[in-house]
Amino acid sequence: MLDTKWKGKSAVVLRHPLVRPGAWRGARRPAPTLTPARVCPQINPVAFGALLQYLYTGRLDVGVEHVGDCERLAKQCQLWDLLDDLEAKCEKVSEFVASKPGTCVKVLTIEPPPTHPRLREDMALLANCALPPELRQGDLGELPFPCPDNFNSCPDVCFRVADCSFLCHKAFFCGRSDYFRALLEDHFCESEEPGAPGAPTTVTLQGISPEVFTHVLFYVYSDHTELLPEAAYDVLRVADMYLLPGLKRLCGRSLAQTLDEDNVVSVWRMAKLFRLARLEDQCTEYMAKVIEKLVEREDFEEAVREEAAAVAARQETDSIPLVDDIRFHVASTVQTYSAIEEAQQRLRALEDLLVSIGLDC
Repeated sequence: MLDTKWKGKSAVVLRHPLVRPGAWRGARRPAPTLTPARVCPQINPVAFGALLQYLYTGRLDVGVEHVGDCERLAKQCQLWDLLDDLEAKCEKVSEFVASKPGTCVKVLTIEPPPTHPRLREDMALLANCALPPELRQGDLGELPFPCPDNFNSCPDVCFRVADCSFLCHKAFFCGRSDYFRALLEDHFCESEEPGAPGAPTTVTLQGISPEVFTHVLFYVYSDHTELLPEAAYDVLRVADMYLLPGLKRLCGRSLAQTLDEDNVVSVWRMAKLFRLARLEDQCTEYMAKVIEKLVEREDFEEAVREEAAAVAARQETDSIPLVDDIRFHVASTVQTYSAIEEAQQRLRALEDLLVSIGLDC
């Protein structure tokens, strides 16, 4: 990434200029070109550290005594958005101090709004740079993140998936996933291949398609991926293997949009298998709405039997988690007197099923 070397206290050597390629989006002049081993004299190390924080996270924390240096550095790097944010924040701080005599502000903080997409889009640019050319168009559609011309993202690992090569960065994958940290740092993978001198190490990944790995790639870099329900099953399996709980939750949200009478039981089973508590609850909530139809289905009856059998040392009248959850959601829908009778009909249908299969709970 950025390999920095302090020269005394006022100079920095930039060796690997990997920064967010979109950070200069909308710049009034072309983005600056950083050359390896270029010495930048008279840079305040504290201000430069704050600049790195901003480039990688979209957030900046700096002591007020270093704000002037941050503004000068933002001008030199042509980070006009940062410069505008600094000026606006300084104005707000001045107004606040003027209205509160005796107040002392020591640290100035800039953070993007929670819904602001700029950082995510910038990180998605890096992910798009890692894609092999054959995947930048096609089934995934034309991606809206064109790589800047001649932008070198300085990849240090090549993931080989089927016949596709993804030029990526270890820092992102090791930071997001314990699986990849072990794969890349502990070298437990026997398929690691040394590249040519100066070339990234190549690691071959088995049991995954390039299309599915593309979703993993964008999630690792930008914490988001456009995931269609039909792809969610395959991505969920891989997300569980790669220890990416956030990606599993994204898959759960996608699958929740597909619930119907035919698949709700199978999706509920999958939610339990992959420990997606939110999706599991959404499934039982949907079951409560259509319970009068579900009780006639063999897959639902089998699910109830399995839940009863799974309760350790279950007594005859012990509760069954699936049944309890459905009862809760049926009861929670009762808001008016007119809804009471409908809820009672649903509960009776469920009770009739339990009696018919010999369960008392």
